[in-house]
Amino acid sequence: MLTEQASMNKLRWIMTQLRDPKTGCPWDIKQDFASIVPHTIEEAYEVADAVIDAVEQQDFSELEKELGDLLFQIVFYSQLGQEQKQFDFDSVVAAICEKIIRRHPHVFGDKNLTSDADINANWENEKAQERQQKNANEPISILADIPRNLPALSQAAKIQKRCAHAGFDWHNIEDVFAKVVEEVEEVHVEIEQDNPEALAEELGDLMFAVVNLCRHAKQDPEQLLRQANHKFTKRFHGVEKQVANSGVEFEQHSLEKLEEYWQQVKLDEKKR
Repeated sequence: MLTEQASMNKLRWIMTQLRDPKTGCPWDIKQDFASIVPHTIEEAYEVADAVIDAVEQQDFSELEKELGDLLFQIVFYSQLGQEQKQFDFDSVVAAICEKIIRRHPHVFGDKNLTSDADINANWENEKAQERQQKNANEPISILADIPRNLPALSQAAKIQKRCAHAGFDWHNIEDVFAKVVEEVEEVHVEIEQDNPEALAEELGDLMFAVVNLCRHAKQDPEQLLRQANHKFTKRFHGVEKQVANSGVEFEQHSLEKLEEYWQQVKLDEKKR
């Protein structure tokens, strides 16, 4: 198997060798479901970073590698499940095949869903039915099963999306924008009052409102902030380069001079 061409079967075989109690890797052998969660989260973020870099630089080689790392996490969990006789890789694949087919009746069935709104509504209805089936004997909250470990921006967007599907939502984006303005004003009031606890609460409300604005604009807030972080970091590196060329320490530059460098970096971007 070691010399065979790469395939899912070979990857699964590699995983069984790593977990072999007698001849496997000591680190892999001692892992359990909980211990590899941080690695899974890290790998998912690395995939997201690689996607952004791939789109910007049109170089997908790093993304290919990161996707492999993430796939290995799934194989790892599947191996653990098989060892504990809970599930295995084949049952994982079977479950996702069944779910995707069921959630796309307009592709694999005879349902006529043509607009994004209809498709999204059907998707949310299917997910709601799945949640109810998990708790068949008791009422279930619309907000049930939202992952606690989601990044806060993604969690906020998911909360709002669930509520919107149930009809608890602003009717148009102008109302949402007005709510953002209202929250900005409330933040300003608390800044003047010098009340840290109240200010923290109002800042949280403002961020939640901005996430809602992103959702109504059909944008992913988590992705938007990641892109903004990436853009700022790239521009700041440009500022650092100009500082280095000046021969003067960064801390010795005035804010006005650093702003001049910043504007030059933005101007250079437009020329490209």
